[in-house]
Amino acid sequence: MAPVPVASFALLAALCAPKLHACETALLLAMDVSNSIDHAEFAIQAEGLALALSDPEIAAIMVDDRIALAVLQWSGPGHQALTLGWTEIAEPADLETFAAAAGVMERAFVLSDTAPGAALEAALDAIETAPACKRRVIDVSGDGTPNAGPSASAARVRAERMGVTVNGLAIEGPGHGLPVSNYYRQVLITRDGFVMTARSHREYSETLRRKILREIARVLG
Repeated sequence: MAPVPVASFALLAALCAPKLHACETALLLAMDVSNSIDHAEFAIQAEGLALALSDPEIAAIMVDDRIALAVLQWSGPGHQALTLGWTEIAEPADLETFAAAAGVMERAFVLSDTAPGAALEAALDAIETAPACKRRVIDVSGDGTPNAGPSASAARVRAERMGVTVNGLAIEGPGHGLPVSNYYRQVLITRDGFVMTARSHREYSETLRRKILREIARVLG
């Protein structure tokens, strides 16, 4: 009987090895920490993110699809920081650790302007370092329109050329209409993106939960 070539054993081993799911989505959460966000509101955002990531439905999808997560804090021009670096969620413990870190993360900047255009440019730089995933999404949240920095229009064009989806979570002040939501729709988000509105910081956590669920859910058929 002729010996079986070594290459055949290697092929058989490769075929029988357990298959790892590829990363479905790289999701960068870009949080506004400009001067309009006070310490209590920052705490609401950090705790709200931790709560959203602890949602059982979100957790199940993130583990099953090996979602990659990162958090970027932003304010004025030159003030952007990747507070939580890229983490691929391969098992529940990964998400638990990330959510716990989000809940206690320190504020990166204080007393700074609002520059969403610069923030989006920094977010695009950061998402280029993400794990290889089928989709790349930037989630920009904030409670103000720009008072500094470049227009977000050029960054939005760059995002569309890169195939990156940009969504917005607008935090509106009670009784002041929807200036942030309208700005995000008109200037910030990509053509395949969407905006969700929280009518106050108190609504942030639930709005973020629904937003993340929409961003990571796969539409079949």
